[in-house]
Amino acid sequence: MMVKKMGAWMLLTLLTLVGDWCGCCYGCLEEERIGLLEIKALIDPNHLFLGDWVDSSNCCEWPRIECDNTTRRVIQLNLGDARDKSLGDWVLNASLFLPFKELQSLDLGSNGLVGCFENQGFQVLASGLRNLEELYLTHNKLNDIILSSLGGFSTLKSLYLSNNRFTGSTGLNGLRNLEILYLNSNDFKESVLIESLGALPSLKTLHASFSKFKHFGKGLSNSSSLEEVFLDDSFLPASFLRNIGPLSTLKVLSLTGVDFSSTLPAEGTFFNSSTLEELHLDRTSLPLNFLQNIGTLPTLKVLSVGQCDLNDTLPAQGWCELKNLEQLDLSGNNFGGSLPDCLGNLSSLQLLDVSNNQFTGNIASGSLTNLISIESLSLSNNLFEVPISMKPFMNHSSLKFFYSKNNKLVTEPMSFHDFIPKFQLVFFRLSNSPTSEAVNIEIPNFLYSQYDLRVLDLSHNNITGMFPSWLLKNNTQLEQLLLNENSFVGTLQLQDHPNPHMTELDISNNNMHGQILKNSCLIFPNLWILRMAENGFTGCIPSCLGNNLSMAILDLSNNQLSTVKLEQPRIWSLQLSNNNLGGQIPISIFNSSGSLFLYLSGNNFWGQIQDFPSPSWEIWVELDLSNNQFSGMLPRCFVNSTQMFTFDLSKNQFNGPITEDFCKLDQLEYLDLSENNLSGFIPSCFSPPQITQVHLSKNRLSGPLTNGFYNSSSLITIDLRDNNFTGSIPNWIGNLSSLSVLLLRANHFDGEFPAHLCWLEKLKFLDVSQNHLSGPLPSCLGNLTFKESSALVDRLQFLRNPFWHYYTDEVIEFKTKNMYYSYQGEILDLMSGIDLSSNNFLGAIPQELGSLSEIHALNLSHNNLAGSIPATFSNLKQIESLDVSHNNLNGRIPAQLIELTFLEVFNVSYNNLSGKTPEMKYQFATFDESSYKGNPLLCGPPLQNSCDKTESPSARVPNDFNGDGGVIDMDSFYVSFGVCYIILVLTIATVLCINPHWRRRWFYFIEECIDTCYCLLAINFRKLSRFRR
Repeated sequence: MMVKKMGAWMLLTLLTLVGDWCGCCYGCLEEERIGLLEIKALIDPNHLFLGDWVDSSNCCEWPRIECDNTTRRVIQLNLGDARDKSLGDWVLNASLFLPFKELQSLDLGSNGLVGCFENQGFQVLASGLRNLEELYLTHNKLNDIILSSLGGFSTLKSLYLSNNRFTGSTGLNGLRNLEILYLNSNDFKESVLIESLGALPSLKTLHASFSKFKHFGKGLSNSSSLEEVFLDDSFLPASFLRNIGPLSTLKVLSLTGVDFSSTLPAEGTFFNSSTLEELHLDRTSLPLNFLQNIGTLPTLKVLSVGQCDLNDTLPAQGWCELKNLEQLDLSGNNFGGSLPDCLGNLSSLQLLDVSNNQFTGNIASGSLTNLISIESLSLSNNLFEVPISMKPFMNHSSLKFFYSKNNKLVTEPMSFHDFIPKFQLVFFRLSNSPTSEAVNIEIPNFLYSQYDLRVLDLSHNNITGMFPSWLLKNNTQLEQLLLNENSFVGTLQLQDHPNPHMTELDISNNNMHGQILKNSCLIFPNLWILRMAENGFTGCIPSCLGNNLSMAILDLSNNQLSTVKLEQPRIWSLQLSNNNLGGQIPISIFNSSGSLFLYLSGNNFWGQIQDFPSPSWEIWVELDLSNNQFSGMLPRCFVNSTQMFTFDLSKNQFNGPITEDFCKLDQLEYLDLSENNLSGFIPSCFSPPQITQVHLSKNRLSGPLTNGFYNSSSLITIDLRDNNFTGSIPNWIGNLSSLSVLLLRANHFDGEFPAHLCWLEKLKFLDVSQNHLSGPLPSCLGNLTFKESSALVDRLQFLRNPFWHYYTDEVIEFKTKNMYYSYQGEILDLMSGIDLSSNNFLGAIPQELGSLSEIHALNLSHNNLAGSIPATFSNLKQIESLDVSHNNLNGRIPAQLIELTFLEVFNVSYNNLSGKTPEMKYQFATFDESSYKGNPLLCGPPLQNSCDKTESPSARVPNDFNGDGGVIDMDSFYVSFGVCYIILVLTIATVLCINPHWRRRWFYFIEECIDTCYCLLAINFRKLSRFRR
């Protein structure tokens, strides 16, 4: 008997092993394997998404498939976004899925599903899939017709119908076990669907965010099971709150981003519920008295009203009565004043976020000290006074997270610094407000007793002393240490033992020096971000930093490092700018297998790089080699990069042409090749569609601007200054609707001023000075608005986005106030100007230029403009520099110009102006004689010429004939000469008639002159005749 039992057990074990072996070999059932391959052939015939579904392999190991460990049947099938979009819309054949009898989860989302074949719809699917619990139909094109066919899924617990074309005209019925329903991003014009949800006996969670509800009907008021409702960023009718209020089971209501302007009652309470535990109203348009009239919510534990544009001081009624509140979010509003005392009565409060407001007061004496249950406290970006010692929270044993960024730090007597707190922090952020007075402080003493920190941020505090290596020793699980923007000194000392948890270390912008430790890679083997910029580190960059597999961002810029020995770096972003690095650049840096961002500007690298082999890594997002001593032809090894966004080779010694290889950089957004020795034409094929900034100034480029940049409709900046371009300014520039900066100074452009430039509505800087443009100025220039545009600022925000780590601001050089200034950063949005000087423009200054009310600088000097200064210039209310010198302007200077209260530079010298100078008041009281010189007919202060006395003839003779066309009013000269000539002739005739003696002498003198002339002619005629013979 015993032997038989043992034999039976051995046989059973053998069969089990064989079954397992068969299951491992063959995976899912043959019927299901064939069914999967049929599905693949139907929805992905080109093997774009389901290429791993191979006939000979184990189907249970295929991607998107999950099988039951025991039965080996398919229980989860994920076909979301797996259908080839080129196949068009998908009409479902339910029979394809009938082989999967035990299927529990089916995902058909994002496949262009529009409906089902006749008699092969969801009814058939429901009859075959008796165990289905999850059905995903999101991001398709389904309409209300299919809703009635879903009732057969009696076992369904989760249904996802978001992002379809439901209108709400058909209800959902029969889903008695449905617990979770997603209806996000639909446009419900009818209320039938919403009202039908109340009849689903098991429904607990409803997601209908980003939807539109034209009618809500009775809404969800008849539901007996609904506990969670999420309607974030939806459009709700005015009846919504009335219909959802009676829900006796509701625990969570999230209405983030909902517009309540037509829904909330002007008076009375907002909401009453005896079961509600969470209420999320962030980014909603709440009335100012909302917190005061919030209603009776005795069970509420979470209240979030961030970014609701609430202001004034916090009321002491309403919300203060929520005694069970555990989480309160008031962030991102405009509350002011001090926190009310009633806040301290919320004894259950565990999380409080009042960041990004205008709260004031010293937190040491406020209600926060009574919140002994608090675990997370966020005070950032207010006007609080925060004690550095953290003395007010010494007894808060539950405190784990403390955020206080951009508040005013205050010091306390030394006796407070020795307290040992009861809390053990996990996250601590403390930084001083940039508007507060800088104070030299030491690192807070209470940190000596902290041993569980994961994140410590003490940046922007001007903390003095040595680097706190003891922080690393005490907190062995520290992950992020941010000590940038302080005044730490000395060398970098690290603990002896490794810290595998550290992922980010930032000690940039301090006063540390010495060499970078060679064993830093061993101490922090998993470091992801290391920033040590703007210190005084010297010596060599350890080679191990390049071999660290986890290192993604390394910033050692703005130090005094002299040697780089990185071998095969895998660093995602490498910043070595502004050091003393020299010699030929290591080829290994360019052959990195993972670099996306490389910044080597401001060093002493030299040599030619056009012969470098093409990098093995074909994706370079940003490459900055500017301000070095590279020479030779432009490198061609980077033009095959498929994702090059920023390319900066400026301030080097590159020569030769811009080759057509650059036309391959079709993803380029920022190009700077300025201040080199480049020559030749710009390739006509070079027109990246996404490019926004082009800087080619101070080279020797020549030829006309033909089709280069023709299709670059996103251009914001074109800087071609100081080159040898010729021909006319092309018309296609007027089609660049985003263009804000156009700098063409010091070239050889000719022809008339292109009127198409008047179409550039976003133009901020226009400089075509020192060219050969001629003809009259177009009056359409007055159509330029020069209003503040976010185009430049948006670009700057992108360039300074911490994700991209590109810190070089775009620099715009422009002449104003008689000097060239370099504008960069946010000041670019505040400055604007036009410079048309040193050309051959003629004719009158258009009156329409007075419409440039937002312009800051206008320079029309050194042209041949005539006529008077337009009185409309008094409308240039923002003008700071106005120069019309060295022209042929005449007439008076408009007296209204004294209304230009921002004017700092005014120059009308060397014209033919006349009359009295503007009154010496306001800004005109600051202008001296140099603003008016070269106009002899001007009078009045600050000139020496007085308008009250007759000037001597000598005083009217110009003492400085400058040769620039003269300074004499020629019309006045001709009139004066003619009058004097007539007076002289009449005077002589009158004298001869009165005095006979003078009359005889006059005729005798005339006769002698005639005889003398006759003799001279006769003698000379004879000599001429002999000479001819």
